[in-house]
Amino acid sequence: MVGRPAVPEVIWARPERAGRGPRPAFSRADIAAAAVRIADAEGLDAVSMRKVAAELGCGTMSLYNYVPRKEDLYELMLDAVSDGYEFPEPSGDWRADLVALAHQAREMMHRHTWVPRLMSPVYGFSPNALRYLEYALSCLDGVDARFGEKMELIAMVNGVVTTYVANEIATAERSRSLPWSEEQEQAARTGYLISQIATGKYPRMAAGFAEDPGPIDLDGVFDRALHRLLHSFGR
Repeated sequence: MVGRPAVPEVIWARPERAGRGPRPAFSRADIAAAAVRIADAEGLDAVSMRKVAAELGCGTMSLYNYVPRKEDLYELMLDAVSDGYEFPEPSGDWRADLVALAHQAREMMHRHTWVPRLMSPVYGFSPNALRYLEYALSCLDGVDARFGEKMELIAMVNGVVTTYVANEIATAERSRSLPWSEEQEQAARTGYLISQIATGKYPRMAAGFAEDPGPIDLDGVFDRALHRLLHSFGR
């Protein structure tokens, strides 16, 4: 690939522009914004160097002078959408602060539904990712735990959020692809489940549904999952 370095290179360690020569026509922010627009409108698989170049009105090969690899483009995209986090002064209740941060992450992933596919430690050290980590650690200042344990907790919270939102997005995408409404689909599946429970083969499930017939409060499930995780981290 043109522009691909022969040795490992972090995009953030690469100067955005050389000290000499003409001013670049585009900034990394311009490139990231164009890629994010494409991903938001058409999905992550639609993002290519060719499409981003077309969005910017430049040649594909010239784009590699700014972004050597597609993986670097993904990193720019994730950093760009992570710029919207708000970091209020920690309240002193570290669990509440991390829950609030998790809700921001969930909302961001729903705005940019391709994000869960890219969530990886590989992309965890961009400028905005470092701001996020530093803030999360500041919420844990009063917690008697080693640095590694705190990082594990932050990673577990992010894992819960990413997994939960990925399931929400997959469910929504499946519903949109059906030739009938989501309500019709749910009614058909509920009817089948009731018929199976009525056979008497599943007494524990029958007792459970009699006690709590639903519907499921997805926001409540999300909050309970977070609280159970955070309260298991007892200090």
